[in-house]
Amino acid sequence: MAAATELRRMGLRVDSTWDSVTIHPGPPQPTDVHTYDDHRIAMSFAVTGCAPPGIRIADPACVSKTFPEFFQVLGRMAR
Repeated sequence: MAAATELRRMGLRVDSTWDSVTIHPGPPQPTDVHTYDDHRIAMSFAVTGCAPPGIRIADPACVSKTFPEFFQVLGRMAR
């Protein structure tokens, strides 16, 4: 599961089975999030990255599939 893998890369403890994911609280560590060319991963982790510094989306262009203006809209919301 891509989301669990990327959360672990952020230093979070994640338990996952074939039908569930448990994310334990903790401060995310800076990392480059791999999107697997999936716009959903890019968008969800971009929101996650609004709080802690150092979270970067490795392939932000993959959002162009469904929401090309996503990062501009997110930037306006973050102000």
